[in-house]
Amino acid sequence: MQTIAPALNYPPELLLQAQGVRVAFFDIDGVLTDGGLYFSKSGETLKRFNVLDGQGIKLLQKAGITPVVITGRDSAPLRLRLKALGVQHARFGTEDKRPAAEAFLAELGLTWSQAAAMGDDWPDLPVMQRAGFACAPANAHAQAKALAHHVTTERGGEGAARAFCDLLLVAGGHYAGLLAQVGHHDHPGASA
Repeated sequence: MQTIAPALNYPPELLLQAQGVRVAFFDIDGVLTDGGLYFSKSGETLKRFNVLDGQGIKLLQKAGITPVVITGRDSAPLRLRLKALGVQHARFGTEDKRPAAEAFLAELGLTWSQAAAMGDDWPDLPVMQRAGFACAPANAHAQAKALAHHVTTERGGEGAARAFCDLLLVAGGHYAGLLAQVGHHDHPGASA
């Protein structure tokens, strides 16, 4: 079977900044969703997730990078989505994200230098500021973009988290190997 060549290229200095990542912190609203809040007649909050982002999170896990979600909101659909993606580490309903991130780092035996973070607004800044590598989606608030080592061309909920995941996979030397598995029966992703 013919190998698929990696199509992604990043500046060497960006890859160096993103090397050594073992845990990736994600916000939900504005990162894994478009940031919009949709309300049903009964007042239930609905969110739209992108399958590209889901596949990226699954690939991180295959590469040994632990995805962690820290979000200010909580909902049954969100918990179902994270469960479907195999995300085992999540903190819901917290605006004070730094202590939550520090607790996960301690639990995983990791340091801030081994952490990457993707956020889009002020509540994410303390985690982004401390992480060894920080990323923001294209539609993030100016303060998040200013702290980020990289701003994706994709918007939150439209593949920004996948772009973040891909960058971490390339920097960690995992991308080409995972791509080479595509088409084999043990390929890296079923439906995300």
